Amino acid sequence: MKMVAHDIIRRPIITEQSMDQVADKKYTFEVLKSANKIEIKKAVEEIFKVKVEKVTTINYIGKPKRMGVHQGKRADWKKAVVKLTPDSKTIELFEA
Repeated sequence: MKMVAHDIIRRPIITEQSMDQVADKKYTFEVLKSANKIEIKKAVEEIFKVKVEKVTTINYIGKPKRMGVHQGKRADWKKAVVKLTPDSKTIELFEA
């Protein structure tokens, strides 16, 4: 099955820390857990029409949670920090 760019990039992560990195042309996304750096780079370039210099990924393991007697676990997920080239345009989604 061929992956579509919108399947790989799930959502932007907008926090204080990620917004501080926008000045350095670094953008943070939640991505598909099975996606590798090359797929993430191609997906961001295709969706936002920008040039990507570097991709850093972080895997998060879901925390165990419980509500009374019911026990469960948050989902595992993957985060990608994408650094754009200096001559690339910015991603308007993150502009406030």
